[in-house]
Formats: sequence, structure tokens, C-alpha cells
Amino acid sequence: MTGERKAYPLRVDPALWATVERCAAADLRSVNAQVEVLLREALAARGVRLKAPEPRKRGRPAKKEG
Repeated sequence: MTGERKAYPLRVDPALWATVERCAAADLRSVNAQVEVLLREALAARGVRLKAPEPRKRGRPAKKEG
């Protein structure tokens, strides 16, 4: 992945969403990150192997010279 993320509108039962929010808070993650973790865990449980995600760049962009 080149740093781009796929945006996808998701319709979810409100009770399920509230549960995901609680799990995300308990794991100190955003809800989006929690959904990604849950999807990866579900795929792994089915035996699907994925490449490890590239670490996300953090901090300020490097200054351009010139």
C-alpha cells in the first residue's frame, strides 16, 4: 500500500457500532483502526494471509530544499 487508504461508506447496526466504539476506546484505537484490526483478525481466522501493513508515516513532512 502506498499510503493511500480506501474510503468506504459502511452501514452498521447502531448497537454493533457502539460495541466497536467501546472496544476501540479500550484498545486506545480509533474506530477506523479497530475496524481494520477486526477485519484482519476475521480474515486470519479464515486462513487468509495478508501482507503486513506498511507502517504509517508520522510527523511533519521533510522540508523541501531549493
